[in-house]
Amino acid sequence: MTGMRVLAAMSGGVDSAVAAARAVAAGHDVTGVHLALSAKPGTLRTGARGCCTIEDARDARRAADVLGIPFYVWDFAERFTEDVVEDFVAEYAAGRTPNPCLRCNERIKFEALLDKAIGLGFDAVCTGHYARLSTVDGRLELRRSADDGKDQSYVLSSLTDEQLSHAMFPLGDSTKADVRVEAAERGLQVAEKPDSHDICFIPDGDTRGFLTRKLGEQPGLLVDDETGAVLGRHVGVHEFTVGQRRGLGIDAPAADGRPRYVLSLEPVTGTVRVGSAEKLAVTEIVAQRPVTRVPFAGPVECVAQVRAHGGLAPAVAELVDGELRVHLREPLSGVAPGQAVAVYRPDPAGDLVLASATIDATR
Repeated sequence: MTGMRVLAAMSGGVDSAVAAARAVAAGHDVTGVHLALSAKPGTLRTGARGCCTIEDARDARRAADVLGIPFYVWDFAERFTEDVVEDFVAEYAAGRTPNPCLRCNERIKFEALLDKAIGLGFDAVCTGHYARLSTVDGRLELRRSADDGKDQSYVLSSLTDEQLSHAMFPLGDSTKADVRVEAAERGLQVAEKPDSHDICFIPDGDTRGFLTRKLGEQPGLLVDDETGAVLGRHVGVHEFTVGQRRGLGIDAPAADGRPRYVLSLEPVTGTVRVGSAEKLAVTEIVAQRPVTRVPFAGPVECVAQVRAHGGLAPAVAELVDGELRVHLREPLSGVAPGQAVAVYRPDPAGDLVLASATIDATR
């Protein structure tokens, strides 16, 4: 694909800067854009804390200047608040565990941004995601990147064929180390800029505090799943996630002296059930709103992934009555409703994404 009009989403980090540079080098007509996602962007980004700050916008502009491409800042704050932040809060209030990065890719970068880009005559949106995209026999294929540690195919797995047909991921065949070297060689000042590891709209990393400020206190009980005994009180189920061990606020140890974990959340009654690690083991996942990349004529051998990094197990997946049902050959723990499950076909060319869906229930 050469000679296209490409809109490069530039976050201010090294990955998106190098992705834009490669699009330019490939002969595309590239325009850079930085998305302003906060109505009150913070400043003085510290290390890997947060993103989308004033400094990030400036770093993106400097990178565009080095590349010699036009650059704009687009205000997507209202859409981001509605589709990502409010969705995040509502999901936690309902006792589910969302992935805001997946939702941002789905609703902002490859829906709102892509729609605007197409409306302005661009052919594709280029991002710094680590994933591989190719067309085989007329069918789009999304695969893991060459850098397993940075692979982002999981958070892209919910995108539709239409969205992916207008996407470019120039970093898919590279490692992060190579990208940093290339950035330095190109004179990009972000070459050594730390990656952001926090939820961008919670830069201090205090998710519990953020949710409590948004939702207020909704007191409930911590209950032993086996005996029904009340072990303590809490100020809201939004303070917990399935599989959580620390910060439960339980003073007395379990009878067997072993740690307790959050097993389930019941927002209607305000009950948080806790118990042993063994009770976290999940062997079956039922997921809603599946996005499939290949035909499912029956059960498919695959590898399931339930977190952006880690949480993998061999499995069998099938579509039944509009649901994606995943039978795990090895149990996984810490699997919570609201998370995405992506299923892959192992392949020497890079594991192929077969389908993705939102986890509704586990067994």
